[in-house]
Amino acid sequence: MNQGVIAVFIPIISVLVIGMIFVTYFYFHSREKQLLIEKGLDANAVKEYFEGKKDPYILMKIGIIAIGFGVGLGLGLILQDYTDKDYWVPFSLFTLTGVGFVVANLISKKLNANK
Repeated sequence: MNQGVIAVFIPIISVLVIGMIFVTYFYFHSREKQLLIEKGLDANAVKEYFEGKKDPYILMKIGIIAIGFGVGLGLGLILQDYTDKDYWVPFSLFTLTGVGFVVANLISKKLNANK
């Protein structure tokens, strides 16, 4: 396939994917509200439900996951340069990002237990 054609499709596909993410988020958010109202909750009860649902440690979790992603990317690039194997970047990227998710979850549980 011609590189010019591929270059045209990249922004189109990325805009479509981002749009679908927003559409599905708003659809499921409104659907959740509809289900709560169908169960007999009034507007104030629904509002209280969503206000109590917020996670106070979300930025800390995102930071830990981002650190895992960055360390995985850096380690993968270093190992790829030393060994001339192409599989180190995705391997270390996915592995250390997964470790970041686990660490973020454990720290969040520990902080929630100390409340």
